[in-house]
Amino acid sequence: MDLIKLSEPEFQVDNLAAFQCALLNKEVGYVGTYIEEFKSLLGDYLNVGNLGLFSSGTSSIHLALLAIGIEPGDEVICQSLTFAASANPISYLGANPVFVGSETSTWNMDPDFLEEAIIDRKNKGKRVRAIIPVHLYGMPARIKEIVAIGEKYGIPVIEDAAEALGSFTAEGMCGAFGDFGILSFNANKIITTGGGGALITKDKLVLEKACFFALQAKDPAPHYEHSRLGYNYAFSNLNSVLGVQQFGDIEGKINRRRRAFNHYFERLSAIEYISFQKGIIGDFSNRWLTSILLPDASTVNELKQYLERNHIETRPVWKPMHIQPLYKNCAYYGDDFEVSLFEKGICLPSGSGLTIDQLERTSQAILDFCRHV
Repeated sequence: MDLIKLSEPEFQVDNLAAFQCALLNKEVGYVGTYIEEFKSLLGDYLNVGNLGLFSSGTSSIHLALLAIGIEPGDEVICQSLTFAASANPISYLGANPVFVGSETSTWNMDPDFLEEAIIDRKNKGKRVRAIIPVHLYGMPARIKEIVAIGEKYGIPVIEDAAEALGSFTAEGMCGAFGDFGILSFNANKIITTGGGGALITKDKLVLEKACFFALQAKDPAPHYEHSRLGYNYAFSNLNSVLGVQQFGDIEGKINRRRRAFNHYFERLSAIEYISFQKGIIGDFSNRWLTSILLPDASTVNELKQYLERNHIETRPVWKPMHIQPLYKNCAYYGDDFEVSLFEKGICLPSGSGLTIDQLERTSQAILDFCRHV
């Protein structure tokens, strides 16, 4: 029996002409025609003018923090329910993460807890320099409210849309709301280039500053001159070839992810103790990963083991950052709702390459399990 994977990359491998062209032109570094084409496709799709390609979503967050001027001892407010890559770049710079809990509709940063955190940190004499909300599993956060709070207190927003390419609200595309937006093209994302990410900014000069740091901070000179610490965060033309090819089917990839969610919802929502990540009416989620909630952690563990025996891959919902060993001593503002999501949640196979038979096999296995709980 074949393994049904959580989020397997989906490629069209019948056309290698673009790779051959890049190789023949010796465009395999961080300069090349496909880099420019991929940037143009992304910029037009998101309706943004300033977008740079870098080695990962993590490096893009790091570059955004560098562009803001984050220094040791500064504080950066970050969503607690996320992957460590959202928070780690804060620590790279010697700054201190402050974590904010989630609200129930989107599972993303709660604007009320965010404002509470800002006010309390300022009252304690702390220097809050940035806010990092996340569009978890492709679900748009209450981003308009979060950006408004950032503007109210003069704090830049770095919008982590690593999982949310193609998601949007009535006001625009995810990744294009904040002072900065972050995308990821890791192997399990909507579009993959094997690795890589993007940084979106509202200021061309800020993007130029990020590019400066990403290419080893080389000062203008006929020789290699360095007055600032730089990084090797370049994105190659060969990665861009794959990105351009993938982009041709972006709507299809999103629709197939949403098809997976709709299938699970239709088949499983009748079970009274199973619930789903809902979102806000009118918002559009790419449904990068479909997650369900069960009554308790023991049921989750039993279901995970049952699905493993049936060759179906799952993952837990992200463990919140404020209960991770690395960050357990950081300040936190929330009610631990996201801890219950971690304990009771499980992510189901959601890749755009899944067949109807694979979706049916997964949902039927869950139904069979539930009959014996």
